[in-house]
Amino acid sequence: MGVMPVPKLVITMALPLMLSLLVQSLYNIVDGIFVAKISEEAFTATSLAYPVQLLMVAVSVGTGVGVNAVVSRMVGAKRYEDANRAATTGLVLSLIGTAVFMIFGAFFLNVYLRMCSGSENALAMCQRYLRICTLFCLGVFMETLGQRLLQAVGNTFLSMISLIIGAVTNIILDPVLIFGCGMGIEGAAIATVIGQWVGAAVALGLNAATNHEVRFVFKGFRMRKDTVWPIYKVGLPTILTQAMSAIMLFSMNAILGILLPGFGADGSANSAPAIAFFGGYYKLQNFLYMPIMGLGQAAIPIVGFNYGAKNANRIKQVLRTAVPVAIGIAVVGTILFEAIPGPLLRIFSASEAALVIGIPGLRVIAVTFLLGAVTTVLGYTCSGLGNGMVNMAGTALRQFIPMVPLAFLFGKLGGVSAVWYAMWVSEVLAVLTSIFCTRREFRKKVSQLCAEKG
Repeated sequence: MGVMPVPKLVITMALPLMLSLLVQSLYNIVDGIFVAKISEEAFTATSLAYPVQLLMVAVSVGTGVGVNAVVSRMVGAKRYEDANRAATTGLVLSLIGTAVFMIFGAFFLNVYLRMCSGSENALAMCQRYLRICTLFCLGVFMETLGQRLLQAVGNTFLSMISLIIGAVTNIILDPVLIFGCGMGIEGAAIATVIGQWVGAAVALGLNAATNHEVRFVFKGFRMRKDTVWPIYKVGLPTILTQAMSAIMLFSMNAILGILLPGFGADGSANSAPAIAFFGGYYKLQNFLYMPIMGLGQAAIPIVGFNYGAKNANRIKQVLRTAVPVAIGIAVVGTILFEAIPGPLLRIFSASEAALVIGIPGLRVIAVTFLLGAVTTVLGYTCSGLGNGMVNMAGTALRQFIPMVPLAFLFGKLGGVSAVWYAMWVSEVLAVLTSIFCTRREFRKKVSQLCAEKG
């Protein structure tokens, strides 16, 4: 990470991450395709469950991103004992996160369901699905940690292999358990959990076999503030960032319920088309953003390593490489969403009612992809410098404030078709804020490296 030409290094590290994240997103889509074949209510149930699943991913990924950033800096500075301590701390923090969601699934799931709108049958299916996913969530935490430790030392290929194996396991088991074994919505949840556990076993096994720079060290280990704080200085903003995505999904479902006739308050099945559309859209846009996030995640260890090694020029080159590539991906996605919104939504067996809402909605939203791509890459680059707040601020503006209140306001004034324009305002504010914060971060940290060398 310190000598390879930067454009080649970014692409070399990003491609496996892009592919692995695309596969991860693909198995969410495939999961949705099979569940939608059960019924629209079943797909609605998984859409209602998605915010909780996003929260689990938020905590696991946020912890992993923090560990990744700290470990890569320690390895770049050749402080291997500190790198081992950070990795072990990350393991303990991941186990604590697992325990929190297991307790939620065992005792507090009904509290969440009482806040959701939907038919009685959809809520019952959501409960059965989520209980399995939360009680057996250890796999997602261990899989994420194992992958981030591989990425921290530049081995994104093996990280990709572990994620692909887990994802393919889930894809294979979905139709077998849902239809072959007649398990329905529970089969989808069990397939997801097994895929996560298989991915975790592979990721941790590959670390044990190939990651010679970083090890879990338990002898004399104790939790230390000077290790936990750097992890969560980067990781906590990522957790809050993704948690906001979960809150946004929950809030948007509620807003659509208020705006659409006969939706939500009486718990009628009329809620299904609206929730199904927005759940389908979110899975599709995740598929688009995954390679962009792969670029950003590849930037974290490269920037972190070269920041630790005090190499300012390479840090600047990372940004010059990643931003144009992200823009190119966003342009391709925009063209597809504008050209074939109907076929994209029909992937999830969308009803005519969902298509009436969704086709114009996708076309309005697609305009924002280019801005979102820039915001995403800038946020991850700043995380590599040890500042996760830029990523959090960008996502907060993109997906939560002011998007949620504006969506409600625009919907009240102009109906459901006006809701999506709230994303235009949010994305413009987010990209302007991210550019300003990134310039400030580079002046404060990267320029200082140049002055020290000068």
